[in-house]
Formats: sequence, structure tokens, C-alpha cells
Amino acid sequence: MSDQILIRGARVMDPASGRDETTDVLVGRGVIAEIGRGLADDGAEVLDAAGLIVAPGLVDLHTHLREPGEEHKETIATGTRAAAVGGYTAVSSMANTDPVTDHAAIVAEIREKAAQAGLADVFPVGAVTKGLEGESLAEMGEMVAAGVRVFSDDGRAVPTARMLRNALTYARAFPIGVVIADHCEEPSLVERGQMHEGVNSYSLGLAGRPAEAEEIMVARDIAVARLTGGRIHICHLSAARAVALVGEAKADGVRITAEVTPHHLTFTDEDLLTYDSNFKMHPPLRSADDRAALAAGLADGTIDAIATDHAPHAVEEKESEFDLSPPGTIGLETALAAVLTHAVAPGHVTLMRALEAMTSAPARILGAEGHGGPIEAGRPANLVVFDPNEEWLVEAPFVSKARNCAFLGKRLTGRVRYTMLRGDLTVADGKATR
Repeated sequence: MSDQILIRGARVMDPASGRDETTDVLVGRGVIAEIGRGLADDGAEVLDAAGLIVAPGLVDLHTHLREPGEEHKETIATGTRAAAVGGYTAVSSMANTDPVTDHAAIVAEIREKAAQAGLADVFPVGAVTKGLEGESLAEMGEMVAAGVRVFSDDGRAVPTARMLRNALTYARAFPIGVVIADHCEEPSLVERGQMHEGVNSYSLGLAGRPAEAEEIMVARDIAVARLTGGRIHICHLSAARAVALVGEAKADGVRITAEVTPHHLTFTDEDLLTYDSNFKMHPPLRSADDRAALAAGLADGTIDAIATDHAPHAVEEKESEFDLSPPGTIGLETALAAVLTHAVAPGHVTLMRALEAMTSAPARILGAEGHGGPIEAGRPANLVVFDPNEEWLVEAPFVSKARNCAFLGKRLTGRVRYTMLRGDLTVADGKATR
């Protein structure tokens, strides 16, 4: 096989540089060698990409790889394989592993296993507090020295304003950008809650998780970020008023970023009327008005990034009684198609803005050097090639070990054909190469 690959006749869309043109891309020795129309192949392997789109490899800010500790749900190898099939070249693994990713040894273990798999770069997220227990700060300095740039107790909010203040203040001490990412739900308002609190939760007889729980914590985080000057990132926004608060904070100069998931852009609490646990997640699916506010916030830049919150569970866990079923959906394999189908096609966001939210914006927040573009000569060849028009049915089995997918049985439009990590095809003709 040639050590060069020529992507012929694709529409190259690169949010980082603003490039949008039909052209050829020559890749060699792990980098983009040349871009231009009518490039000679000179023995390169040629990929006919007419009608396809080339973009920077996708970057996920929020992935649960489960390893170490819960390998029955997912492993680093299976999770990064699912990521590659979904068009991702970089993902950030969340800290709620077992043991918790709260010191440098676990960071090194995750990186080593990701390198062995060779399917996507993994940027471990470190815990804010030791053991995710909310009582004392984790070894942040040690983890920063190991390359960690984002810290989160995701699954739980940082419990007190004082603890958040200490974390944000400490994060500011490092010369490189360090971000505190928070799961914003006030615990006292969501205890035992199963879904969004509203008419549908009342009719189903399920305990609710009110939107105000998110609003309260977002307001607190904004106030503390303003006080400290630290960088705060709001995980998986779901509520309209919280989106408005983020927009106001940005206008006031607070150093804040935010993400939204494909499933919150697609579904509402009405999708739980059949008690399908694949639609159970934290924060919960909310009202149609909340969903519309999320799409508007994504379109105008209030919400910076689209993140999967890929949360695999074992089949027997997810298919238990609804109130015992753990929250979460897998999403790496469906994210791009879900966004194309439910955000771009209806005209809620442009294709370029959607790609920005899945490439350059998360790469910037994560500090993922070499990812997110720009697509320029000399840059690492971390690319995705996808068909924006291919329709397909989401069905099991998945590349992920799990099958708890909110999009299961749904038809989506847009499918990844090739994913390239530093010039190496990790996905070819829609299938993982290893």
C-alpha cells in the first residue's frame, strides 16, 4: 500500500480556516502534503470522494470510556473504535473511572492503552476532587504536568461554591489554559429524579428533575467564575434559561464555554412516554421549548461545542426497571449523522457552524493540539470524509460494546466513509480498519 493517499474531488469544509471548496487533498507521512485541484496521484492510493465532504477529524469533549474499572461496559479500545467509526480523531475520557482519574498514574494508563489501540487520541479529563467525593481537591498540579487540561467531576456537580472557587483559583495558577467543567444540576432538587419535571413526568408517575436545578448551578458557576477569573465550562446544557445565562455571562466577559449533546438537540421528554430507558439521561431530555433554545444557542455561538456524552452501559443494567436503569446513551457512532439530520437539515444551524462545533471549537477548549484543523499543508492529517446524503438505519450491534442508544431504530442521514489519524486510515469504506 502506498504511503500517500490522494482524496480526489471532495468538498473540503474547514471551519478553522473558513475553507469551503471542491478540491483534492494529498496526504503523506502523516501530514497534509498538498491541497489543490487536479493533483497528480504519483502512485498514491486514490480515494474517489466526489460528492463527499472532507472536514477536520471530529473532537469530543465528553466521552465515557469506562476503563479502568468498568470494562464490561466499554474499553478504551472499543470506545475509540466507535469514535473512529463516527468520524472522531480525538476524544476526552471523563474522570468517573474506577479508580477515579484523580492522579497522574491513571492518566498515564489511559494514554498508554489509547496509544496501543491507535484509533483516536485520548485526552483524559482529571477529577476536580479526590475520588469525586467533593471534599478536597484532587492532585491537579500533578495531572497538569501529565498533560491534563480539563478537570471535571462529571456525573456530579462540584458540591460547594467554595470548592469551585478553590478549583478555579488553582487552575488560574498554571500558565497553560486549564478548564473546570461542571455537571450543573443542584443535587437537592434532582434526588431520585427520573426525567424532566413537567406534565409528562406527572402523567407517567415519575419523579422529576426540574430545569431550575440546572439554572441554579449554572448561575452559581458563572458567579464564581466571575469572582475568580477562571475558565468554566458547562457540560451538556439542556435548559432554555441556562442557555440565556451563558449568553449573558459571555456578554459580561466571563470566561465561560458550554456544550450540548445531539440527543438534547433531537428528543424531548415526550419520547419517554413509552418508558424506554434509552431516553433516560442526566440531565434529562426536556421540553420542545428547551430544545429550540439549545438549537438557537448553538447557532448563535452561545453554545460553543457539540459533545456526545457517550455513556455505555451493560445490556442487563440498562434494560432493568426504569427507575433502576442507569442514565445515559451511547453517541459516538451516531453524533455526526444526528446533527446533520436534526440540526442542519431543518435549518437550525448551518453545516459549517455544526462542523465548527464538532471540530475546532472543542479542540480549542480541550487544548487538543493537531486536531480541529486547519486543513492546510504541513498540518497533521487528522481528517474525516463523510457522505452528507447517505440515509441509514441505526441498529445493533454497534462497534461500541454497548447498545443503549437513543437513536436505535431511527433513520439518519449522513455517514462516515473514512477517518484518518495522522495519515493512517482508521476507518475505510465505513468500517474500522482494526
